[in-house]
Amino acid sequence: MITGYVIALIGIAFCVVFCGVGSGLGLYKTASAAAGVLGENPSKFGKLVVLMLLPATQGLYGFLVAILASNAATAEMSMESGWAVFAACLPMAISGFVSAYFQAKAAVNCIYAAAKQDSLGFKIAMGPAMIEFYALLGLVISLLVILSINA
Repeated sequence: MITGYVIALIGIAFCVVFCGVGSGLGLYKTASAAAGVLGENPSKFGKLVVLMLLPATQGLYGFLVAILASNAATAEMSMESGWAVFAACLPMAISGFVSAYFQAKAAVNCIYAAAKQDSLGFKIAMGPAMIEFYALLGLVISLLVILSINA
C-alpha cells in the first residue's frame, strides 16, 4: 500500500541515487583525466586534486538532504506530507546529478589545460567551481522546503 511515508522514502532515495550517480560519473571522468596527467607528471597532484574531487560534493549534498528529509518522514505522515518531502528532494536530486556531470566535463578540460601550462595554478578551477553554485542552489532550496515541512 502506498502511503505518504513510502512516497517520502522514494523522494529520499531519488535524491541519494541521482546525486550519487552524478558524483560517481563525474569522479570517473575527472580521476581518469588526472590519472593520465599524473602518469606523465606526478608533481602536478596538488594542482589537480581540487579539480578531480569537485564532482564529489554533489553526492555529499544529496546525502545531507536525505538525512534531513528522513527526519521529516514518519510512518504516520499524510499523503500530502509525503509528496511534500518527495518534492523537497527533487531540487537537490536534479541539480546534483546535472551539475556533477557538467562540472566533471569542465574539470576534465581544466585538468588537461593545467597539464600543459604550469602558471595557471588554482585559478583554472574557477570554471568548474562556478558550476558548484547550481548544486548549492538545489541544496538550499531542498533544505528550505524540508525545514518548512517540519514547521
